[in-house]
Amino acid sequence: MIWTLLTPIVMIAIFTIIFAGIFKAKFGNSSSQWDYALYLFCGLLPWNAFQESVQLSSTTIVGHANLVKRVVFPLETLPISLSLAAITNQMFGTIVLLVAVAILRNEVHATILFLPVVLIPQLLATFGFAWFVASVGVFIRDIVQGIGLVLMAWMYLTPIIYPESLVPPAYRSVINLNPFTPLVRNYRRVLIEGLAPDWYGLAFFSVFALISFVIGYWWFARTRKNFADVI
Repeated sequence: MIWTLLTPIVMIAIFTIIFAGIFKAKFGNSSSQWDYALYLFCGLLPWNAFQESVQLSSTTIVGHANLVKRVVFPLETLPISLSLAAITNQMFGTIVLLVAVAILRNEVHATILFLPVVLIPQLLATFGFAWFVASVGVFIRDIVQGIGLVLMAWMYLTPIIYPESLVPPAYRSVINLNPFTPLVRNYRRVLIEGLAPDWYGLAFFSVFALISFVIGYWWFARTRKNFADVI
C-alpha cells in the first residue's frame, strides 16, 4: 500500500516541478501548482492502472507455467486478477484525490457518482489488452521491452502531464484519435471540475473498450491450446 501511494506521489512531484514550476503549464485558468498537481494526479490514476495491468500481464502466463498444464485451471483469470488489483489501487488513489480536492478546493462534487460510468469501459479495455498481451508474451518472450516502449509513447501522446489546450493544431487530430484522451478528460470532469461526462468522448472510448475486450478474449481463447507446447 505504501508503494502504491508513494510511486504516483513522486511522479506528480517531479512533473509538477518541471511543467508547472519551470514551463508554467496550467490546466484551466488557475496558475496554482497545487491545481496542476490535482489534474495530473487525476490523469495518472487510470493510466497507471492500465499500464500496470498490461505490463504485468505480459509475463503472467510464463510466470505461472505450472498452472498451464492443468486443464481445469482457468488461465484467463490470471490477467483478470492483475487488472482488478491495479483497479483496486486506482480506487485507493481516487479516495486520496478526493480528499486532496476537498482540502485544496473546499468542495467535492456530486458528479463523482458518474465514476462507474467512466470506470466500467476502462475495465473492459484493460481486460482486453491484458488477455492479448498475456497470450503474445508466451510466444514472444521479450515483449516486455516492446510493451514498455509502446506504453511510454502512448502516455506522452495522452494529455496527462499537459493540458489539451497546449497541443498545436497540427497535432490535435493525433491527440483526439487517442482513445485515452476522452477517458482522462472524463475523469477530470467528474472528479475535479464537477461536470457531467463528455458523452461523445465516452462513447468513443466505450466502443474502443468493447472492441479491445472482444478481440483480446478471442485471441487468448484461440491461442491458449498452444501454451503448454511453447512453455
